[in-house]
Amino acid sequence: MAHLLLLHGALGSKEQFAQLSENLQHDFTIDTMNFSGHGRAASIDHAFTIQNCAHEVLNMLNEKQRLKTDIFGYSMGGYVALWLARFYPDRIGKIFTLGTKLEWNETTVEKETKLLNAEKISTKVPAFAQELQDRHGEHEWHSVLHKTANLMHDLAKHHLTDEDFKQIRSQVLLGLGDQDNMVTKEETFHVEKQIPNAKFIELKDALHPLEKVSVELLSKEIRAYFK
Repeated sequence: MAHLLLLHGALGSKEQFAQLSENLQHDFTIDTMNFSGHGRAASIDHAFTIQNCAHEVLNMLNEKQRLKTDIFGYSMGGYVALWLARFYPDRIGKIFTLGTKLEWNETTVEKETKLLNAEKISTKVPAFAQELQDRHGEHEWHSVLHKTANLMHDLAKHHLTDEDFKQIRSQVLLGLGDQDNMVTKEETFHVEKQIPNAKFIELKDALHPLEKVSVELLSKEIRAYFK
C-alpha cells in the first residue's frame, strides 16, 4: 500500500488523527508524528520553525526507511508539506492540505498571535485551555503557545514566496472548509495559481478546527485524491 503521512497543525497532535487513521488503515500505510513539544512529545532543543518541523519529518521518514511519502497536512502541517515539496522534492509525493494559511506577513502575524495568550485563553475559553493542557501537558501548553507565536513571527520573515510556490512540482490539492474563518479563499486561490500542479477543493459544512470537519467526508476525499 502507498504510504500516507498525516501532519497535524499548530497546537495540535497526532492523536487528532485517530479516527481518520482508522478509516484509512485499509487503504494506506498510515504514518503520524508529533512535532517537537506537541502532544507531550519531547521538546527538542530548537525553536519552532517551519524549517525545523520539516527536518523532523525527514528524520522520521529516515527512521522508518520511507524513501518517499504522500502527505495530508492540516493547517500548519500543510505548510510543512509544501516546504518539503519545495526544498526536498525527491522525498515527497502528492500533497493534500486542509485549512493551511498561506499568506504570512506582519499584519497576519499580529492578528494570529493575539489568539495565543495563555492567560486570555484560560479566562475566556477555559474548555480550550483544558484541551490544550490535556494534549500537551499541564505546564507545557504555555510553552507551546509561546513557541508557536515565535514560529509565526519567523514566518513573517521566512515564508514560501510566489517564486517558491512556482518551483513546487508535486501534485497539490489545496483544501478549505467553506466555513473556515482563519484562512481566506483569496490566499488559497492565489497559491493555487502559482503551483503548476495545484487544484482547489472546498469541503462543505467544514470549519477551521479539524474536529469540525466530517471524518467521513475527509476520508472520502483523501481516498479519491491519493488512490
